[in-house]
Amino acid sequence: MDHGAGNLVSIAQGLAAVGAEPLVVDAPSGLEGADGIVLPGVGSAAAAYDRLSAAGFVAPLRDSRLPLLGVCVGLQLLFEGSDEDDAGGLGLIPGRVRRLVGAPRLPHIGWNDLVIERPDPLIAGITQGDTFYFVHSYAPVPDDPASSVARSDYGGPFTAVARKDRVAGVQFHPERSGTAGLVVLTNFVSACREASDAA
Repeated sequence: MDHGAGNLVSIAQGLAAVGAEPLVVDAPSGLEGADGIVLPGVGSAAAAYDRLSAAGFVAPLRDSRLPLLGVCVGLQLLFEGSDEDDAGGLGLIPGRVRRLVGAPRLPHIGWNDLVIERPDPLIAGITQGDTFYFVHSYAPVPDDPASSVARSDYGGPFTAVARKDRVAGVQFHPERSGTAGLVVLTNFVSACREASDAA
């Protein structure tokens, strides 16, 4: 989804590399016929949500039944809101995005490993210690601990992978995370195909 605040080229290239046929859409009508949705995001959550709203994507995302993957700020937008500029959110996963506590420096930029908290199809094939590339100062705090699939640590633990039903998100950038990131994208594409076949 091109809502004006996403890293579209690299995520589209990553999806294509794992066999998807990515189509960049800048209006809700472009979602028709899709098998899944990727919601990227960079910069501030408030600006990203405002652009998402202005593009008319909020209601279609809330109503969609397609698999949805949020990436970085896209993950944060899946929640009810953010402490960053009191940004709004889609409310697809109960909880709020909070500033990283105890971080030695912000933004957090670099490679960190994952601690897997529970099995999930999005991270099938990922093992404890696989590393991913992060760029962020905020991270979601789900109301339900079961929504946190994996965590990482930067001055303290934070949710790095979250899910509720068809909606999932990652705080890291899978498209910039080498082989491990491609595994995550492969898993999402597989979930989209399975959902399409079952429809």
